[in-house]
Amino acid sequence: MLIQLAIIGMIVAMLPISIVWASRDPDKYRKLVWITLFLTFDLIMFGAFTRLTDSGLGCPDWPGCYGHADPIKAHADISAAEAAMPTGPVTVVKAWIEMIHRYFAMAIGVLIVGMMIISWRRWLQSKRTETRFSPAFPTFLFLFVCLQGAFGAWTVTMLLQPIIVTIHLLLGMALLAFLAWFGARQSNQPAMTESTASDLRLPAVLATVLLAIQIGLGGWVSTNYAALACTDFPLCNGTLLPPMDFNHGFSIWRDLGMTVHGEYLPFDALTAIHWTHRTFAFVVFAVIVWVAFSAMRLASLHKTARWLLILVTLQLMVGIATIFLQLPLLLAVIHNGIAALLLLLLTILNYRLRH
Repeated sequence: MLIQLAIIGMIVAMLPISIVWASRDPDKYRKLVWITLFLTFDLIMFGAFTRLTDSGLGCPDWPGCYGHADPIKAHADISAAEAAMPTGPVTVVKAWIEMIHRYFAMAIGVLIVGMMIISWRRWLQSKRTETRFSPAFPTFLFLFVCLQGAFGAWTVTMLLQPIIVTIHLLLGMALLAFLAWFGARQSNQPAMTESTASDLRLPAVLATVLLAIQIGLGGWVSTNYAALACTDFPLCNGTLLPPMDFNHGFSIWRDLGMTVHGEYLPFDALTAIHWTHRTFAFVVFAVIVWVAFSAMRLASLHKTARWLLILVTLQLMVGIATIFLQLPLLLAVIHNGIAALLLLLLTILNYRLRH
């Protein structure tokens, strides 16, 4: 099964590799980095779709599906599980969603292995003088994606435990940020000459850290199914400060839907989770807007800053719309995607301010 899965991962990776090979861009290595970044963003979006459609346990084992490399061979087991529990986590559709997510993850792993091999080869051929092909960062990316894969496995084997799923999301976002940094380094953009750029370095880091916290809070909302704990806006269940149970809501190590004592999670705990994410969103919005307006004064950052303003405003509107429209799937996936794009832009902004 492992060999079959590896072959599937390589087959899926062949399409982006073919695009890189056929590209007219003379710098194939840079092209590979950016295509890997693009596919990582796609994987984050599909991961959100997997989570929001409750497909995380569509195949309740790992790395295969009932011991097989694809849901076709596991069809009998899947059908039996679906017949025994029609509203349960295992269905044919959910199994395919989960396995497609894993196939894409394996393909990205193949691409990162390719980047690592190329960098080591070019660096050694240059007798360790070609700093652009230094293998340190690609090797770090390889180790990091292995860590991400481990959390992907624990997500399934630990039955969607909220802290594991949230860390899995954060690691995926971190991988996107690392690839964005690496891609910016490969692009050889001209150095900034504006003297005020150094004044923006700390605010840009602050905005990125706050966004990362907000993404973690959003993951905590999603993994605890607290998105509809408040069904109105700007109030929450008709009041500014509804009854909230922060102790149970933010207990880290517990099973899905349960308290640390094994009791069902109270609704007030879900309200606390949702309210915290909603309230902190305005802090993040204000800081990113401040950083974006400050960056717009620099000619070389004007375009990046403008997109930051557009996306952070759109993100706020989408977040509010998901409440009024009772969490439609498409908007929820878009909400995750915009968060990833904001992180990508802030990473590039931080890189430009330092290099």
